[in-house]
Amino acid sequence: MRLTLTTWNINSVRLRIELVADFLQAVQPDVLCLQETKCPDDAFPLKRLKQLGYNHIALNGQKGYHGVAIVSKLPFETTDIRVFCDKLDSRHISVAFGAQAGLSAPLIVHDFYVPAGGDIPDPEANPKFAHKLSFLDEMKSCDGLHPRGDARHILVGDLNVAPHENDVWSHKQMLKIVSHTPIECEKLLAVQSEGNWIDVARERIPLSEKIYTWWSYRAADWAASNRGRRLDHIWVSSALKNAVQDYQVLRDARGWERPSDHVPVTVVLDV
Repeated sequence: MRLTLTTWNINSVRLRIELVADFLQAVQPDVLCLQETKCPDDAFPLKRLKQLGYNHIALNGQKGYHGVAIVSKLPFETTDIRVFCDKLDSRHISVAFGAQAGLSAPLIVHDFYVPAGGDIPDPEANPKFAHKLSFLDEMKSCDGLHPRGDARHILVGDLNVAPHENDVWSHKQMLKIVSHTPIECEKLLAVQSEGNWIDVARERIPLSEKIYTWWSYRAADWAASNRGRRLDHIWVSSALKNAVQDYQVLRDARGWERPSDHVPVTVVLDV
């Protein structure tokens, strides 16, 4: 069975619901994982998405901030929400696909929105940065994020860290900028290592090549300056390593009218 899954930090789902609709109509992913929905569950635009054939929706939202959602053509067996750092701040949701979706073996999808961490890369001076580091530590130690053997898991989302040198426009100039500081990179890579996760982008694209999924709103001309970062990730468990058939970053989406500063990232798997 061919499965297409997209992750996208939408930066307000209600503000950009028509961009979402246009994308879904054009690409037709089976599953769309959203972050930074900024929307309480009772105000989520369910009707518009169901009109497009996405009848299965798992929500973990809050008013004005954060928020994650999984939107699917395929039915879920179960949904789950994990709390990190004892904060009810809507940063994780997962769903399990199984027989109802036509799968012979279970498939679990985790959708994350890791804290951005503020502007000052000092946990003592900046509580937001301290929260981010603690969140990554808890991800590393979370048993549910340690798939082993034949366990088929996908972890996606805005992980808010660009861990490798060519995941940012300038490694040297970004070393003291939150999202690419050495401690953040070390901690995100430790999450990946502890769970035996495979970073799909870097499995398919050499570390020597630049990959970006985010471009700041502050740039007068984002395309010309091209000061991007790879903050949005798709990881698969070892059991799915050979299942990956394609990986795409929809860079053009950054140039749409009233866009998110993140663009959709899509993986295709044989499951």
